[in-house]
Amino acid sequence: MSAREQSTGISSSRSRADTPVDVDGVRITHPARVVYPDDGITKGEVAAYYAAVADWILPELINRPLSMVRCPGGTDSACFFQKHHAAKLGSSVRPIPLEEKGGGEDDYVYIRDRKGLLQLVQMNTIEFHPWGSRVDKPDSPDRIVLDLDPAPGVAWEAVVEGARGIRDLLDGMQLTSFVRTSGGKGLHVVVPFRRGPGWQTVKDFCERVADAMVERAPDRYIATASKAQREGKIFIDWLRNARGATSVCSWSLRARDGAPVAMPLRWEELGKVASGAAFGMQAALERAKSLKADPWDGMAKLQQRLPKG
Repeated sequence: MSAREQSTGISSSRSRADTPVDVDGVRITHPARVVYPDDGITKGEVAAYYAAVADWILPELINRPLSMVRCPGGTDSACFFQKHHAAKLGSSVRPIPLEEKGGGEDDYVYIRDRKGLLQLVQMNTIEFHPWGSRVDKPDSPDRIVLDLDPAPGVAWEAVVEGARGIRDLLDGMQLTSFVRTSGGKGLHVVVPFRRGPGWQTVKDFCERVADAMVERAPDRYIATASKAQREGKIFIDWLRNARGATSVCSWSLRARDGAPVAMPLRWEELGKVASGAAFGMQAALERAKSLKADPWDGMAKLQQRLPKG
């Protein structure tokens, strides 16, 4: 048995037969189907990964409206976002009726436990993108995500410097922040806060933070989504902090070559990371096994408030 097979619990002989396997009580069909062609990672191994990191990822997911990236044919085929509920997703994948932008209501998705997580994986979910609010009060957000998205050619060191700059700016507002790799090109700076302000207030605050970064260094940062103006700069994406907008959560795989993972870090670890996609699935599994404490330890207990105005 290979090292990867040992770590995931899916044997090559079992995979070749492609018979359903049980992963933590959830039936995973077609476990030998290759999900990441360039890496040879199968659906069974993806399921085993999420079972192994469930205790780490679930605090980011449970009781939050959720969008998923599903890839029924693997990551090299047509993947799609899904945010609405369907019975076929599984008995532990629950509906939450939410008001739509155009009026009326529709059922969105949320989960409460490991079984719901793995049922979504059985339905070929690769990425998990939760809301910044919870299902009991979906219009009362409790966290923001500022995404540093570098243009091609921007050095990784500049992205790290930008994340630290946002942290310092937030520190000046008495706000504690946390950092993770995005599993793509950049970094996310995450700020939890006490529920109270509505979505528009939160979005306005995020825009002010992004604008403050641009004012400090207009040659390095941009706060608009215009690709024509982004050459050589880092886009401080504050637009993810609106009602219905989402960001990938910590420990989620990304549907990209190399099976990268969005990985939470301690701020002091940031200088040791080489890119936003530094952690592949195997490296994430090894990190999950070796961690003695949550890199974001203390986040859940913070009772900080966003400043007004």
